[in-house]
Amino acid sequence: MTPAATPSPLLSLYVHLPWCVRKCPYCDFNSHRAPEELPIDAYVTALIADLDRDLADMPELAGRRIDTVFFGGGTPSLFPATAIGTIIEQANARLAFTENVEITLEANPGTIERGRFHDYRRAGVNRISLGVQSFDNTMLQRLGRIHDGDQALRAAREVREAGIDNLNLDLMYALPEQDLDGALADLDAALALAPEHLSHYQLTLEPHTEFARRPPPLPDNDLAAEMMIQCQARLADAGWQHYETSAYARPGRACRHNLNYWRYGDYLGIGAGAHGKLTLAGQVRRRWKQRHPKRWQATAGSAQALGGDDAVAVADLPFDYALNALRLHEGFTSAQFSAATGLPLAAIVNTLMVAEQRGLIEIRPVAGQAGREQAPTATGVALASLTAPMQILPSAHGRHFLNDLLELFLPEQQPTPAASSA
Repeated sequence: MTPAATPSPLLSLYVHLPWCVRKCPYCDFNSHRAPEELPIDAYVTALIADLDRDLADMPELAGRRIDTVFFGGGTPSLFPATAIGTIIEQANARLAFTENVEITLEANPGTIERGRFHDYRRAGVNRISLGVQSFDNTMLQRLGRIHDGDQALRAAREVREAGIDNLNLDLMYALPEQDLDGALADLDAALALAPEHLSHYQLTLEPHTEFARRPPPLPDNDLAAEMMIQCQARLADAGWQHYETSAYARPGRACRHNLNYWRYGDYLGIGAGAHGKLTLAGQVRRRWKQRHPKRWQATAGSAQALGGDDAVAVADLPFDYALNALRLHEGFTSAQFSAATGLPLAAIVNTLMVAEQRGLIEIRPVAGQAGREQAPTATGVALASLTAPMQILPSAHGRHFLNDLLELFLPEQQPTPAASSA
């Protein structure tokens, strides 16, 4: 019998705006150097046509509400507030927004004219994600960024002057020739701006990027690890919650849009290369659009704009779910797994037993629900899997070796637990 996943009544909407002033050498996102004149009006019209086509193809979405919107790129702040406002207004007319909808716009400090954040706020944006990466001018030059440290500081101040009280800063460490003091100085500069959220991640060399073709001199693994450890300690001492692999938030200010991804919620993706994940008729589907802006824009609103629309195979559901949920420090509950995938927890009991034996996960009773007083042994997982509500979360060891943990959920792995001594 085919499992039936249960969709959440709420949706997220991702809007991809694919152009940048220039392509950063480390970036592997679907971003493209902006033409001399951006086709802003034509692209906005294509976005609405893209959304209309999605809704026509998936009438089951009628009546569901949008809880978060995220304008990503590329550099969305290349688009004026009038264009952003039109997209927000037209999307809200098709799928009503929740009363406290979170609307995030990514912005580059080098593309912000004075007063622009006031305009974005009036258009409906209530959260800004500022791509700072570093406050050190030498590091910014090595990263190919178009802004300097002063512009980053000014942009953050202007977000506040515009009355926007939800600010994320993107910050990187282990930059070319960066030392430990430099990484900590960047973090201190970010904290001094008192953002609500911080995305703090290590620079990695992604395939098909300029840095992959011509690698810069990066800190070695030991130094990069020390940067991570000391930055995490400094954030913890300052009262920040480390709630996801690379995400930190002040209490109550986690990014709701990204939480929806990691909790395996449903979302629509419109624009060149945008991805969506929908639960339809009990089936989890992945849907994505043509990557190249010109090709997508020329076909938006038609079937040709689709890059693909595939159901996630039942055998792949555990890995697809774990790939998201285990990035969160909270992990997931047995009930959440079954609702999101349609599978009983018994489908992954062997995987959980092996992961627990290797110290990669912890198993706890769900708070406030009847069940075992103590976390189960590996045998306890198997015996209790169908009846006891459980919280499955990555251990500190599992967070450090997340790829090793996730590989256990691949369908070809089929782990066999060791014999229990109990």
